[in-house]
Order: sequence, then structure tokens, then C-alpha cells
Amino acid sequence: MNSWGQLFRVSLWGESHGEQVGVSIDGVPAGIALCIEDFEADLARRRAGSRGTTPRCESDTPHIVSGIFEGKTTGAPLTIIFLNENTRSTDYSSLKSHPRPSHADFVAQRKYDSCNDYRGGGHFSGRLTLALVAAGVVAKKILGSDVCFHTEITAIGGSTDREQFAHIIEQAIAEHDSVGGVVECRVGGIGIGLGEPFFDSAESLIAHLLFSVPAIKGVEFGSGFRSAAMQGSEHNDCIIDGEGTTLTNHAGGIVGGITNGNELVVRAAVKPTASIAKEQMTYNFSSGTIEPLTIKGRHDACIALRAAVVIEAAVAIALAELKLRQ
Repeated sequence: MNSWGQLFRVSLWGESHGEQVGVSIDGVPAGIALCIEDFEADLARRRAGSRGTTPRCESDTPHIVSGIFEGKTTGAPLTIIFLNENTRSTDYSSLKSHPRPSHADFVAQRKYDSCNDYRGGGHFSGRLTLALVAAGVVAKKILGSDVCFHTEITAIGGSTDREQFAHIIEQAIAEHDSVGGVVECRVGGIGIGLGEPFFDSAESLIAHLLFSVPAIKGVEFGSGFRSAAMQGSEHNDCIIDGEGTTLTNHAGGIVGGITNGNELVVRAAVKPTASIAKEQMTYNFSSGTIEPLTIKGRHDACIALRAAVVIEAAVAIALAELKLRQ
């Protein structure tokens, strides 16, 4: 389904090269001050233009078409749309018979009996994360100003040396290739008690949304996979005051599926962009043979550069849902 949430219900629609993409959010409390300018900072973080991102530049201007009156939310469904103004659909004409490796082209064609819009990946495109970022802005409004987010790229192309990030991306561009990365999101001020065990724990809802983001292949909280190599005496976070503050934070701010008042720490692994200009040998369904494929179009050499704010938005949406439940 293209909708998520019980009390903060987010529905996405649109395609990469369709007329528009957008989001409708049901369950937004009435009386929240909201205007177009509130979206600009986060939308700018996702926008293309910097080295290593796609040359496709869109205005990404949000149009609020329902749920707002006199500058405040009404309690009715909030709908925000974005127009697609810079498309080159002919770049994708060959993908129906010669799908991109590690992209949704083939599986979407099979699942939807060739009725899917394959231009730019259609509904499976990262273009739809624009609408997710908009929903994240609203979610942060619900969480309030006491909740603070700090999100950054901690690795690119396997390196954690930030001084090497630009070089690694340049090398990928020169080789007509792409690289992945790791994004870490830290959230402070969320307090104790968010999370609904058993199946709607804080980790469960956050991970659900993160894995819905295109290109995310791994999620971990706190020490994550490193925890498996630790002893209990090393991993345990000892409580040092009556507010539940812990000496360490290997749990990443969540214990028993419930936030414990410490900083929430979550990381997401972003795979390399599937669409690369380097020639690849892959199956052509029209000819029935393996043939060289050179992908046209405008694509990111490192999608992690624009994914950080998307990951932050997904975390915010999950926390807003849990706050409304609480």
C-alpha cells in the first residue's frame, strides 16, 4: 500500500515523470502554524545541484491544496503537491525490454503486467522522497521545538574519512559509476515512553519507514551489529540519575522498544545508485540474450548526498505517529 500510519497517516502518490508527486496526511492536529516557508530548509537539503547529484533540477515548490486555513492546520487532511517540470522521458524508452540491474524496472513490469510507468522509475523513483520530506516537516511540527535532529553522512564508498568523500565521488563520476554511503540520524529531546510493544516498538516503526525509502539496504540502532561482538558488561548502558540518563548509549535511546529519554541514534545504509553510465552486461528480454546496457538519463553518483534529509524525515514521521498514540 502507499499509505502508512494509524494516527499520523501518510499517503504518497505520483511518478517520476508524471504530472506531479504529492502527499496527503490525515491526523494532523488542528491549530499548528504552517506555511510554505517552513518547508524550504529541508527541501533545499534534498534538492539536486551539488557535485555528485543528478543534473535534473526541479523547483520543488510545495503547493498546499487542503488542510490549511489562515496559516494554521484545520484538522482536515493536509495535501501538498509538487509539479514535475524537468523531465526527459525518452532517456528511458529502452528499459521496458532491457531493464536496469538492481533497479525496480523488471519486478515492477512483472508485478503490474507491464502497466507500470517505467519512465525514470515511475512510482519506484526516488522522486517520491520529495513528498516524504514534506511529511517530515509536518511531523517535526507535531514533535515540537524541544525535539532536535542532527543528521549527517558518516561514510561514503566505504570510507569514514570525510576529507576523502569528495575524492571518492569524483572517482566514481570519472568511472561512470556510483557509490553508496551511511547516514546517521540523532534525535534529542524526545523523552521517555514512545513505543508500543510488541509489534509497534519504536525500532519497528522507524525501521519500517526507513526500509520504505528507495536505496536503503540496512538499518541499525545504537551499537547495531557491533553489539553482537560485545559482552553484556560492555554493552549495558548504566543508569546514572533519576531521569534515566545513561553513561553510554549502546541501545541508541531505545530499550524494550520504548524510548528511554537518551539520544535516539539510528543509521541507514544507502546503496550505490543503480543507474550508472558504465556499460553492463545484462539480459534483454526482447532478444532473449545478454547484451551490453548503457543507461541514459540524469542520475546521482552518490544518492546518499540527498538521502540524509529523507532519512531524517522518515524518523520524524515515525516519532510523530508514536507521540500521537501516547
